Amino acid sequence: MKAMVLFSGGVDSATCLALAVKEHGAENVTALSIGYGQKHSCEIQAAQKLADYYNVEWKQLDLSTIFKYSDCSLLTGAEAEIPKETYAEQLAETDGKPVSTYVPFRNGLFLASAASMALSLGCEIIYYGPHADDAAGNAYPDCSEEFNSAMNNAVYLGSGKQLRIEAPFVAKTKAEIVKLGLELGVPYELTWSCYEGGEKPCGVCGTCRDRQAAFLANGITDPLL
Repeated sequence: MKAMVLFSGGVDSATCLALAVKEHGAENVTALSIGYGQKHSCEIQAAQKLADYYNVEWKQLDLSTIFKYSDCSLLTGAEAEIPKETYAEQLAETDGKPVSTYVPFRNGLFLASAASMALSLGCEIIYYGPHADDAAGNAYPDCSEEFNSAMNNAVYLGSGKQLRIEAPFVAKTKAEIVKLGLELGVPYELTWSCYEGGEKPCGVCGTCRDRQAAFLANGITDPLL
């Protein structure tokens, strides 16, 4: 079976890639990295290094023009600064809406685009890495189990029942993902999660805080710090 992995170059997608390679073999896996107008290229650079490490086919897709009207703080041209608080602290100020780093319907668009490419490349499965921590409190609604189930059904039916979505971590925490990744030998030192684009992770944005906590929960320090 051939598989495609939505691949950002972060902890979750790197663990997804390792899992896909283990289950299907590197020769049957394609990693797809998508540009969406983010303020830096660190995650794309990390994705390339990881694709080389796992010796899988790596493809890129640019969808940045679709998000040019968004005021998401992650995007080039956005006036809002990237928050330095935890997601819980940010959600306390959003009145139930997603956090400012939510890119509007990003996973829906990514999965739909990946589905079209996957079918053309003869893939039968798409892996991606949403998890319970991101979905909590409606921070990223396109990471929830309900969203994943709906998208999987749409892709399965819309592909003539040729293609399905696999979200192996959708009910897991980031700490549980790191635990599995350590067992799989994922080279986390090659990954990038920070929303900022410095030489080193900022350590204080929401995703940096979650990442650090996940490694500490497994008794080790984030290899990038």
